[in-house]
Amino acid sequence: MYGLLGEKLGHSFSPEIHACFGDYEYGLFEVQPQDLGTFLQNRAFEGLNVTIPYKKAVLPYLSELSDNARRIGSVNTITVLENGGLRGDNTDYDGFLDLVRHSGIAVGNKKVLVLGSGGASLPVIRVLEDLGAREIVNISRSGKDNYQNIDRHFDADVIVNTTPVGMFPHNLETPVSLDGFERLSGVLDIVYNPQKTKLILDAEARGIPAFSGLRMLVAQAKRASELFTGQSLSDELIDTVSQKLQKQMRSIVLIGMPGSGKSSVGEALAAELGRPFADADAEIVRRTGKSIPEIFNESGEAGFRALETQVLRDLCKQSGYVIATGGGAVTVPENYAILRQNSFVVFLNRDVGVLPTEGRPLSQRGALSDMFAQRLPLYRRFCDAEIDGNGDIPTVTRRVMEVL
Repeated sequence: MYGLLGEKLGHSFSPEIHACFGDYEYGLFEVQPQDLGTFLQNRAFEGLNVTIPYKKAVLPYLSELSDNARRIGSVNTITVLENGGLRGDNTDYDGFLDLVRHSGIAVGNKKVLVLGSGGASLPVIRVLEDLGAREIVNISRSGKDNYQNIDRHFDADVIVNTTPVGMFPHNLETPVSLDGFERLSGVLDIVYNPQKTKLILDAEARGIPAFSGLRMLVAQAKRASELFTGQSLSDELIDTVSQKLQKQMRSIVLIGMPGSGKSSVGEALAAELGRPFADADAEIVRRTGKSIPEIFNESGEAGFRALETQVLRDLCKQSGYVIATGGGAVTVPENYAILRQNSFVVFLNRDVGVLPTEGRPLSQRGALSDMFAQRLPLYRRFCDAEIDGNGDIPTVTRRVMEVL
């Protein structure tokens, strides 16, 4: 039996990942701090991955350390030796090294800021040292280099986030603003859920290459699996498993004009893919106990948009959903990051002449063609793919499936 050791694990993708790498049972071991020693001494496992808060706490119970684990000073993988002792390794080193190489972001002879001074920063710093970074500055909350004086390091070339800031469920929080970093050429964030943190979205908005920690998660698991089984695995598996996990985690968000079929197509897509479905407008009605026209009458469009944004914040932080949005969701700039943080966004472009208006307050106020002309650039900016929304539901659903 192999598994992940931690105090509070919640949902972990480790079992799904390890199922792709080896034919062995992999579970989750939630252990309280006072029980850690007993758990490790009982040896009811053949190998472990170790996560917060035990990467250093396990050290006294290990009889051997790999060179990397000794150099880093923390452990994330434990194997059982033939004599019954425990050996500690740090495959986060391997995972981050793979992420840097895959990203193409140059760190050699560069100034790199590492955000966070916890255990996750240690293997990152060792990799950066081994890749020849010219200067590595560790930013912490209370150290000499901190978030209050970070302007001293606006000449940094690369930023690596090793903090949990922005991680689910605290989506769209960011450890640092990118304003002032004029030389920045790359951003790496080891957070993998959501797939695009606020830090990554901010970098992309500035045209800076940015990558999440999803590939690091997979690459470190691949190396751990090799340690568990003693069998080498092809690096191509990292690509395969990363893509599979990305598709599994990513939600599908439908945008488009009111009446363009987002809800009907969304329900059909969810049924086809075996995913949960959520309709933003329906959720607003459920939460308020009022119809959309009633909300418009009482609170105006501004009041409705505020409700809509909060609902989208809650829905779009989830993984693996199909989500139908209201037609005007793209008119709120804040919703861009909300929709794109963890989703593939599809624009259903249906002919304006066939769009219904009943029960749709804004659609009844003026010419739909004028509304469409105003919103079309926004739909295209928000989306990853634009689909012909004309035709029956099965036809449009099939078109969306093809681009997925």
